[in-house]
Amino acid sequence: MSQEIELKLALADASTPRLADHPLLAKHIPTVTVLRNTYYDTPEATLEQARVALRIRRTPSARLQTLKTSGQGRGGLSIRGEWEWPIDGDELDLKGLAELPPMRDLPSGTLVRLAPRFVTDFQRQTCVLVVDGSRIELALDRGEIRAGERHAPINELELELKEGESEALWQLAEQLAEWVPLRPANASKAARGTALLTGHWPLERPSSAAEYVEYVIAALDAYTDSGDSHFKSEAHHALMHLATLSDAQANSQVRQLARSLANRLARADWLTLAFGQEFLALTRAASRDAE
Repeated sequence: MSQEIELKLALADASTPRLADHPLLAKHIPTVTVLRNTYYDTPEATLEQARVALRIRRTPSARLQTLKTSGQGRGGLSIRGEWEWPIDGDELDLKGLAELPPMRDLPSGTLVRLAPRFVTDFQRQTCVLVVDGSRIELALDRGEIRAGERHAPINELELELKEGESEALWQLAEQLAEWVPLRPANASKAARGTALLTGHWPLERPSSAAEYVEYVIAALDAYTDSGDSHFKSEAHHALMHLATLSDAQANSQVRQLARSLANRLARADWLTLAFGQEFLALTRAASRDAE
């Protein structure tokens, strides 16, 4: 098993071409790969309920089977367990899957009931950057998730720590946010596909400042994929409530940033450079308070 430490960022559609001109990226020639993935689960979503995701990834030269745990995450930063190995064809390697720790506690009969649930097709551009002595793989993913008759665009950055300190991920995100509009995103492609398939985007009610920030991220993830303005309203209400918390619940920086973001989110064109920069600052400030 490997451990994946990653920061996920959602991009505004119009900003993607400008990203390549960022001073950190302009000198790199990215590696371009077309990735086609099929995600598997039981009809009752046994894997989703166990907070694991299973896929077969098809590249021009190989087939890879991957199992990921949801792990721990906050503010777009996630730490997940990952098992990945090559397979010969397009059928699941059930024997290899059965040997993995996350599968041992699942109900008997789960493996034989696994079936395709949804697909993700996207182009990935990757390059490796060095930030403050840490090595980070930057991946720009653009494509689509398809689940039944529903679909949603993929337009995101994944910053994966290869060597060094996770602080470098935040430093890189802040530098990119000076160049293109972006925001922290938590929902994995697997979670997004499941929500599209079921038409259900659950939100967990917050109680602390850090949880309110997570709620805003989840609501904006849901708004992006569903197009339902209810989720944008939920994000706005959460920011307004965060801005009114007491000194004991949230510091003044958190409250000021929440108020400013709520005002920006009320606009039609809300995902701007300023919004992304302030959202990253809010996420970090709330995370520090929670530590």
